[in-house]
Amino acid sequence: MQLSKIPQIKHVNSNNFFLLSGPCAIEGEDMALRIAETVLKITDKLQIPYIFKGSFKKANRSRIDSFTGIGDEKALKILRKVSETFKIPTVTDIHEREDATLAAEYVDVLQIPAFLVRQTDLVVAAAETGKVVNLKKGQFMSPESMKHAVSKVTECNNEQVMVTDRGTMFGYQDMIVDFRGIPTMRQFAPTVLDVTHSLQQPNQSSGVTGGRPDMIETIARAGIATGADGIFIETHFDPANAKSDGANMLHIQYLERLLSNLTAIRKTINSF
Repeated sequence: MQLSKIPQIKHVNSNNFFLLSGPCAIEGEDMALRIAETVLKITDKLQIPYIFKGSFKKANRSRIDSFTGIGDEKALKILRKVSETFKIPTVTDIHEREDATLAAEYVDVLQIPAFLVRQTDLVVAAAETGKVVNLKKGQFMSPESMKHAVSKVTECNNEQVMVTDRGTMFGYQDMIVDFRGIPTMRQFAPTVLDVTHSLQQPNQSSGVTGGRPDMIETIARAGIATGADGIFIETHFDPANAKSDGANMLHIQYLERLLSNLTAIRKTINSF
């Protein structure tokens, strides 16, 4: 993947990591625009290439009454408005083959959720749109096995593919990050570390996923130190009341300090 080919992406020559960040789900226009504006100001200051992230719908839910979205086209139009307002690229998840063509009309990067990355028809549908494809490593998959997922994209004549590690299941209710996987997957494609989802604690008896946001900086620092090309962080102005994944999300007031620290680590790594 060539980062510079992503439409409207900035700071590609800064030699910094790139960032995928935003709310877990699009909850409304005002919140999306406010988050995008805040993150953009920080990334411009730190010279970080930035892609705004927001799911237009959430299909992988624990309970039938969990929030799934505000309406597909309504949310996708908000993603388009974010892109047009701030001149930045956007990324969203897709869950079914039909989603690929629909979402490709509105966003620049199509993301394959970790639970679905082995679904060949879905991956191929995303690849055939010609958009950048972000493949999230399944919690049940080895880093080495992701080369086959990447091949599904490249064999569709689409070289614009990245891989994202979002942790591996550890027992029933916890996740761990095996940092050996970052250099392994970088052999196949640029590799992102999804910091916040790696700190999920799924399968809670309440049906609401828990998390360890107190460990966000620890995991993020280790990701940069081990060579991650990009960092994925979900953020919100009010995580406690976010409609999805609030338990492992970073409050946006802490984002600038975190990204400043990661940028300093990246500069050190670049000097070696």
